[in-house]
Amino acid sequence: MAASLWFYVERVLIPYQEADAASRGRPRGILSDLYPRWMGTRELLLHHRDPYSAEVTREIQAGYYGRELDPNRAQDPKDEQRFVYPVYVVFILAPLAPLPFAAARLTADWTLGLLTAVSVLLWLRVLRWCPSVLTTVVMLLLTLNSFPTVQGIKLEQLSLLVGALLAIAAASLARGQLFVAGVIFALATIKPQLALLPVAWLILWALSNWRERHAFFWGWVVSMGLLIGGGEYLLPGWIGRFVAGLAAYERYTGGHSLLDELTTRAGGTLLTILAIAGTAIVCWRARRAPADSATFHHVLALVLAITVLIVPMTAPYNQILLLPAIFLIVRAWEQLWRKSRLSRALCVLAVSIVSWPWLTSFALALASLVLPATSVQPAWAVPLWTSIGVPLAILPLLTPLVADAMRNRTAMDSKAV
Repeated sequence: MAASLWFYVERVLIPYQEADAASRGRPRGILSDLYPRWMGTRELLLHHRDPYSAEVTREIQAGYYGRELDPNRAQDPKDEQRFVYPVYVVFILAPLAPLPFAAARLTADWTLGLLTAVSVLLWLRVLRWCPSVLTTVVMLLLTLNSFPTVQGIKLEQLSLLVGALLAIAAASLARGQLFVAGVIFALATIKPQLALLPVAWLILWALSNWRERHAFFWGWVVSMGLLIGGGEYLLPGWIGRFVAGLAAYERYTGGHSLLDELTTRAGGTLLTILAIAGTAIVCWRARRAPADSATFHHVLALVLAITVLIVPMTAPYNQILLLPAIFLIVRAWEQLWRKSRLSRALCVLAVSIVSWPWLTSFALALASLVLPATSVQPAWAVPLWTSIGVPLAILPLLTPLVADAMRNRTAMDSKAV
């Protein structure tokens, strides 16, 4: 079933998208999320051109879509594919800049896949969970063959890189390497929307025990200073250009979060505020927890899950941040199953939602053996039906685990006193 997910993407989803684009006159070119970043890096480092400029944007569109976008064509995509990243992303992508894009793309595919596999092993170590070899292999296979990972690799999406950086930083924290963790968290800000909440929580955590944790704060501050300053050296005034690019991105994509999609823009904003406020209360209560404690791990998993919920984008590849939450739930499965009828119902719902893409892609793979492609491709959307519900299925199961971890921590502190 895991392998069938790749079959679904290659033989059902992509052919449908190609046929639909051809029928509507919609341009299709490279269609790699790496391409605008690679192109911007190449132009800045090799040719000293502004990657945020309109000229470079038009060249990016010509490669990404096969031609420049025409605002007078109603069928043209709205996403202008600008270089909408902090300019210091070029420091990470610099090794790819001299390569032809085909080679850069292949390198990114294998690197992102390998980093995702490594992040699975790192999260297991961070959570102090040592499952059997068979269980570990199954989790690796399911993670690498989940739709968020497959989509991320096919698009060469840097969200997978950020997910791996967060796993590496969490492992560094667990080993007491606080300065290193601060450096890696700074690198993760290449996608600020994914790193903002985790960094805010960890700065609060560091300030709550300055004597023992100041190294994390200085690692992050010094690294951010070097990244921002290095970017300013390469492209003076880049911050203003970046902010303008973000405003344009919000305009042409809409910037809707998962909560916005499920309710309304106003309702999503209200729920986002409530989610952030609730998470802030949890973080405040857990601010003194050691980095190797269960409370710290559970709160970090909660912060990452809330990030997926409120980030102004519903793309499945961001769900790679749910890995620690999913692992915590799997490890505590028997506890959750015995808790109550409601808990059992939530367990069944979560399994149904998470496993739906594998089950349906497997069914489509079987159907393709006896039916022509034109009969199978119209069902392209079926494996994606539950995608938007995955974070919502995870949070109700993670929340009681966070509460239990914090109660246990409070009880331990009371006994120590």
